[in-house]
Amino acid sequence: MNNSIQRVLGEVRKVIVGKDDTVEKVLMAALAPGHVLLEDVPGVGKTTMVLAFAKALGLETKRIQFTSDSLPSDVTGFSVLDKDSGEFRYKPGAIMTNILLADEINRTSSKTQSALLEAMEEGRVTVDGVTHALPEPFFVLATQNPVGSAGTQLLPASQLDRFIVRLSMGYPDAESEAVILRERRTENPLDSIAPAMTRAELLAVIAEVREVYIDDRIYGYVTALARETRVHPLLSLGVSTRGSLALCRMAKARAYLNGRGFVTPEDAAAVAPDVFAHRLILGSKARFSEVTGADIAREVLKNVELPVLEELRR
Repeated sequence: MNNSIQRVLGEVRKVIVGKDDTVEKVLMAALAPGHVLLEDVPGVGKTTMVLAFAKALGLETKRIQFTSDSLPSDVTGFSVLDKDSGEFRYKPGAIMTNILLADEINRTSSKTQSALLEAMEEGRVTVDGVTHALPEPFFVLATQNPVGSAGTQLLPASQLDRFIVRLSMGYPDAESEAVILRERRTENPLDSIAPAMTRAELLAVIAEVREVYIDDRIYGYVTALARETRVHPLLSLGVSTRGSLALCRMAKARAYLNGRGFVTPEDAAAVAPDVFAHRLILGSKARFSEVTGADIAREVLKNVELPVLEELRR
């Protein structure tokens, strides 16, 4: 594993205790590259994790605390008339950054949520007919609270599909929670995080991840997983081609973090539930039975045979 990547993980783990799997998956998403949706109950450290990664990656960061009165222009920016020149000037919104911290994204209106769509897919934003490229790299790290529906707007399927993974942290175990309480007696560990890599180093790693090798049989495995969701009797809508591509990118990032220049079938299987679950549209029977997208994603993994590629493991 790249030394700077190890340092990033070390810095984030100063703050996020006992959640190594989630921390590594957020980093995988950044290297894939892709956007992350952290969905969990209040108070388990979603926003803290996002802030920790923002500091450790050493990138320019802006934060939006979404509320019901947030406007699309708060995200994308707007044009203002320059009195001296008589021309309209672009005033950048929060989106003009490397890492956008979209806090409680489901607290704002559908119109404001949709302002992120073009940026998340194409790395650009259009205001008053003029297109502006976003800085590279660009990630959205969003949080949302699934408990209670008052004042929230569900993210549409088209927007959920643009998040490479949806992750949950869950409550810490007893030992980790005791460590957190002890470490925060006098200071906030976030204050101790230092940038662990430069923007140029991160872009170089992203380029290396892109070159990680995937065997054709693994492409076939990913295709079989996606097709299995499309015929599942409890689903109204299965995984899109964008979802299959996302799984390949996450599998490459996982292989890279494990020090390999090639993807194994286990890489794809390990991240498939996080890539697939939020992309599945449940049918009425599944909702009545209280079956979740994660349940079906795990079932699909069991139904599709894992290919054996012994030559890759040598």
